[in-house]
Amino acid sequence: MKKLIVIGAGISGLAMAVYAARSGYDVTVLEQHILPGGLSTSWKRKGYYFEGGMHWLTGSSPKLPLNRVWREVGALKENNPVYNRPVLYTIIGAGKDGANLELYRDLDKLEAHLTETSPSDKRAIHRFCSDVRKFQKVHLPINDLRGLKSTRPCKTRLPELMAMGPAGLRYSYLRKTSYEDYVNLIKNPSIRHLLSSVNSSEYNALSFVYTLGQFTSGDCGFPEGGSIRMAQNMADTLLSYGGKIEYRTKVQKIVVEDARVKGVMVDGNLVEADRVAIGFDTLAAVDTLFDKPLDEPWVSQMKGNVSLLQCMFFGIGVRTQIEGFTDTPVIPLEKEFEAAGLKFPRIRLNYYSGEEYAPAGCSTLTCLLIGDSYDFWKGKKLDGTYQEEKKRLIERFVALLEEKVPQLRGKVEVTDLATPCTYERYTSSYRGSWMSIWKAGKKSFTFPSKSESIEGLYFANERVRMPGGLPICGWSGRNAAQWLCRDDDVVFNCGD
Repeated sequence: MKKLIVIGAGISGLAMAVYAARSGYDVTVLEQHILPGGLSTSWKRKGYYFEGGMHWLTGSSPKLPLNRVWREVGALKENNPVYNRPVLYTIIGAGKDGANLELYRDLDKLEAHLTETSPSDKRAIHRFCSDVRKFQKVHLPINDLRGLKSTRPCKTRLPELMAMGPAGLRYSYLRKTSYEDYVNLIKNPSIRHLLSSVNSSEYNALSFVYTLGQFTSGDCGFPEGGSIRMAQNMADTLLSYGGKIEYRTKVQKIVVEDARVKGVMVDGNLVEADRVAIGFDTLAAVDTLFDKPLDEPWVSQMKGNVSLLQCMFFGIGVRTQIEGFTDTPVIPLEKEFEAAGLKFPRIRLNYYSGEEYAPAGCSTLTCLLIGDSYDFWKGKKLDGTYQEEKKRLIERFVALLEEKVPQLRGKVEVTDLATPCTYERYTSSYRGSWMSIWKAGKKSFTFPSKSESIEGLYFANERVRMPGGLPICGWSGRNAAQWLCRDDDVVFNCGD
């Protein structure tokens, strides 16, 4: 059995590890943190559970090829059934006659609802919904590498490709158009706030329409137990195939001799391996894990073309359950909220109640403020004011929530804030980034899953293919494992 070391127990690294272990490799995952999941993670504070990694899962629908991957790696099991909520986001009281303005999963219902809210925008709303319909059949294809020996071959069929054809008519326009410009074709300010809550404003319109196409097609559900249960399921699956995970183990560097991997250094000692896979952010790894930064043509292309998605994540525990609140309320702001040098015209909340998320009678709120605040927070760390600045920002954010949601006044008892520096510390992601941003007019890129200059070195992480996220994590882990098996002339075992 060839020995494979995977650096990082994130979703990509675990996916590769499961496939490799099932295919007969001696697999060890080395993880610097105390739990699996990487960027797809959650944590508890005084009985409150903050879901910090996943708000929906692309590929949760059994109709999609990606669902097969999630089943094969053990991410989806009987212990985390998928819930498809009927509404993606809500602006309370912003609809007709004071009703809620809802972003419905049912696309026909959504079009009728938005048109009723703003009849003057009927034409633009119809165009938007027509675009979403075209993308309902578009999904991430799952194919085997050419020349791979597999226990259960997988290939995209012609009818599947033909069903995606209508989306091609709008592909070029949407790729070149910014998300913000696209949404602003609708003039009603409340509808614009609602639609602008799906992605970061820096994305192109294609990413936005694709996301809603997936959501309205019946995909993008939420597995019970969230990111932690999904990651733990994958870890348990790996262990069931004889793989190993060593936590609190940080790899210092990858050892290379005569242009092939020899192993990794841990605590100054060499851990030998026949193959090594980088299961965390490639952008960080190429500069930190080698005696000299990895210098291959695609590395400079990655550094020059990848735009980073970063965020500040707030977790709030409150001693009440909020009457009239929905799962995902959006609160437009008359005055932009300023944080870490950035300005936000709205806040998008996730509201959780029930024993999994909060003590009896209590509830949890989380909020992502998306934008590049890395340099701001890094500066605060360097000058020693990091914790003070976090405390001030939390106080300001809580004050804003209490102003907008009076039921919260005096009920907040737990607060937390994760910055890009937090994600950098726990996951070694480059500048604390979650994934990449596909900007208007920019091309998408797929980067190598194996090194061009070092034999036995592989890459399985969200940075391998733009824009990243959980679907690319699953895809990249599978793809890297297939390269591994093909290189060694091993049968790729994807299960029953």
